[in-house]
Amino acid sequence: MDDLALSVRVARPEDAADLSRIYIESWQDAYAGVISHSLLASMSPKKHVARWQAAIKGPGTVLVAEDGQSGVIGLVSLGAARDGALGLEGEIYTLYVDPAFLGRGTGRALMAGAFDSFKQRGLRSCLIWAHAKNNACFFYEAMGGKRVATRTTRLMGELTPEIGFGWRQLVTQKQKRSLLS
Repeated sequence: MDDLALSVRVARPEDAADLSRIYIESWQDAYAGVISHSLLASMSPKKHVARWQAAIKGPGTVLVAEDGQSGVIGLVSLGAARDGALGLEGEIYTLYVDPAFLGRGTGRALMAGAFDSFKQRGLRSCLIWAHAKNNACFFYEAMGGKRVATRTTRLMGELTPEIGFGWRQLVTQKQKRSLLS
């Protein structure tokens, strides 16, 4: 496979259709056999475009990973932690990579961008929740996340087990480079 020419930037309103596509394709790829087929099949691009447009304008931040040849191939949304009980300041609400680009550094670039965004806001720690059966759990652990909590939520009426991964001290991409030199 060719190397990706990745950059991470703040999402723009015109990115909403790409974000919707990536979100839906990621869910259909990651959750086939885990979440009901009817739920996955009912995901509406139009509904999700509106959702991503609102998220881009909203109080949090949406970042995109962009490849010079392929355009937008991943996204991460983040903001203040919604559950202060865990003692973590920021939260990554969503992180999705186009399934065609998995394993090529896009997720790592998005995590680094999210950590940098948190650090710019003066936040030193963060949390992300993942479906307990999502293979992304391995990715979050490889990125240094520690299992800090579990919960059961309802997703379209279905009970859904989740694992919270926490980073008590964020390391920015710039700090990582200086540690390696």
